[in-house]
Amino acid sequence: METKEANPRESEHMWAQLQTHCVQEVWEEILLNLPAEQVVRVCRLVCHQWREIADSESFWKERCRREGYRLREVTRIPRDWRLFYFLCIWRRNLIKNPRGEEDLNQWQILENGGNEWAIHGLRTQHPDKTVQKNFVTSYGMCRKSQLIDLKKEGYSPSFMDHLQPDIKISDWYSPRTDCGCQYEICVELLNQRMCPVQTFAPDTIYFEQWNNERWHEMTHVFQNYGPGVRYIRFTHGGQDTQFWAGWYGIHLTDSCVEICPAVCT
Repeated sequence: METKEANPRESEHMWAQLQTHCVQEVWEEILLNLPAEQVVRVCRLVCHQWREIADSESFWKERCRREGYRLREVTRIPRDWRLFYFLCIWRRNLIKNPRGEEDLNQWQILENGGNEWAIHGLRTQHPDKTVQKNFVTSYGMCRKSQLIDLKKEGYSPSFMDHLQPDIKISDWYSPRTDCGCQYEICVELLNQRMCPVQTFAPDTIYFEQWNNERWHEMTHVFQNYGPGVRYIRFTHGGQDTQFWAGWYGIHLTDSCVEICPAVCT
């Protein structure tokens, strides 16, 4: 059988391609092990090859895989994997002043009954030992609210509509042991016209006098809420049920609203 001799030029070309591919893999591995912000702000400016890697979908998809950011719905593929990755690592509490460390700033007071809202130190230790303050209600209904503008927080309409990430809310509440009280919460996903798309509003929770005065956590995850969500309105409050002057009502702290592009953990 006649053997065809290899063309030296073809061999050189194949070898050059192999070397380029190997170098590309090495560079990609280096960039995968650097902080993501450094890759975007510094590394992609170094040369054309690094910019191509830093701008590629496969690079950010691989970072998501390695760091455990999994899609909740495999049919909802991010249109921009880099944006998806950064919104995952920038997951944060969208409630401002959740623990009363800035008095009542950032909150809209809807009802201010009795001796009105107050900020006190904790009577009993919170599960999170960094929490040192709480909002306290009085003998008339006290209710306050925050409105979260998702676009201003970095979540574009197209991102919210296409991916529909989980929206996780939580709120900590505690009664006083010596006085009965009640607790209420309502969280609404709103569209551009401020009309509710989906609402979480559990029944009012009542505590009898001489309870154990421990902290309780209210949690909920909004899923599959459809397109159109542009705002989140978080409202909570309560009062004491024995109408004692002072601040014997429900205690509230560490409220939280998080957008979770990847599977909630």
